[in-house]
Amino acid sequence: MSDAARNAGRSPALWVALLPVAALVLFLAVQISAYGGSAHLPLILASAVAALTGWGLGCSWYEIETGIVRGITIALKAILILMVIGMLIGTWIAGGIVPLLIDYGLRLLSPGFFLLAACLICTVVSIATGSSWTTAGTVGVALIGVGEGLGIHAPMTAGAIVSGAYFGDKMSPLSDSTNLAPAVAGSELFEHIGYMMYTTLPALLLSLFAYAGLGWSAHAGAIEGSQIDAIRSALAESFVLSPVLLTAPALVLLAITLRVPPLPGLLGGALLGGVMAGWIQGASLQQVLEVAQTGYRADTGSELVDELLTRGGLESMLSTVALVLCALTFGGIMESTGSLRSLAGAVLRLARSTGSLVLATVCSCIGTNIVAPDQYLSIIVPGRMYRETFQQRGLHPKLLSRTLEDSGTLSSPLVPWNTCGAFMSSALMVPTLAYLPYAFLSLLTPVIAVAIAFGGFRIATLTSPEREAAATAT
Repeated sequence: MSDAARNAGRSPALWVALLPVAALVLFLAVQISAYGGSAHLPLILASAVAALTGWGLGCSWYEIETGIVRGITIALKAILILMVIGMLIGTWIAGGIVPLLIDYGLRLLSPGFFLLAACLICTVVSIATGSSWTTAGTVGVALIGVGEGLGIHAPMTAGAIVSGAYFGDKMSPLSDSTNLAPAVAGSELFEHIGYMMYTTLPALLLSLFAYAGLGWSAHAGAIEGSQIDAIRSALAESFVLSPVLLTAPALVLLAITLRVPPLPGLLGGALLGGVMAGWIQGASLQQVLEVAQTGYRADTGSELVDELLTRGGLESMLSTVALVLCALTFGGIMESTGSLRSLAGAVLRLARSTGSLVLATVCSCIGTNIVAPDQYLSIIVPGRMYRETFQQRGLHPKLLSRTLEDSGTLSSPLVPWNTCGAFMSSALMVPTLAYLPYAFLSLLTPVIAVAIAFGGFRIATLTSPEREAAATAT
């Protein structure tokens, strides 16, 4: 029997599968709470425990290593985008693009309605581009600067940006996850998008109300008009704030809307930022290259403005890349040893009703985002495991595909070592756990999905011909 065949059927006892997870929780608790460190080393140590557990189950090192490589390969595209966006942020600041957007934001947005506006702006951009990462790495960076300029707590702004960005990531037909979920579950793209309205639209409306209330309450601590004028003055003295600079973000958004792949589209945006830095701001080629490599270092004379603009560069993303690689190593071992299958199977055994089946799927997707920390895996693994169960119970595949997105896509930016959580934290320069309480869309949607499933609202079932066709296909 081949290694692949042996792996396909392996499913260790639940307590054995839980050992690496328990080790990860223990190591994270010690490292983060006791020493204030990052999650890198706990993930490496937990990977060692997972590998030893795999050896105990009879896995060869070749099988474990193959699982690690396969897990990392899935996220290579995301890692490359992560580095390119670091370059883009640096060149867009040096080119004056981000300072211009901050200046416009300070001029047009009031503190009381800023969080609401930030969420809506990111919603529109992410629907147009289908990319939460592009949204956060471009307009999101500018909105963080505007929010800090207005005196809004940065985690609140980041939460609003993440909510808006992931609404589009979930609902846009241009999004990878929006196409992946129905493909895994066996539903159609547009019926999948339409069915998601029942959970995502109420969550968005509730989130907007929450941001309106939060913004109004935060208005009392906002920066005075004179301080805003001082920030705008520092920006104007340090950069040429020409409307011509808007052509760079406009071209990037247009390219991605026209289905140019994200990697070349964002790299083109970074190059445009470098052109603007040389042409409009008068930077030398050496300065542009340094900014793309190490990030922009502001020296405007204003401490607040310098803090806003000192960021970006390829090197700023390397710690995040290392975190993602460590996390994916752990996830790859867990999948190759069958531990993920065992954990998902234990959850599924508790699912008796439709509501409990949806709850089990939600928990599995969130758990996969934690244990095998990649948004795509959180859709693929539970979707692959639960598809037959949904079919046997006469439930339409679009219920599964919607649930995969409600929990898999939307919980991914809430896990610090997940590829999405690590990216959002790096791009917005706000710790994942700091913005988590304000990412209302990600928090509300899974709850709404479970609630309406237990309530039996709009539960899609298969017709008799559809059941026969599904049985024949199986």
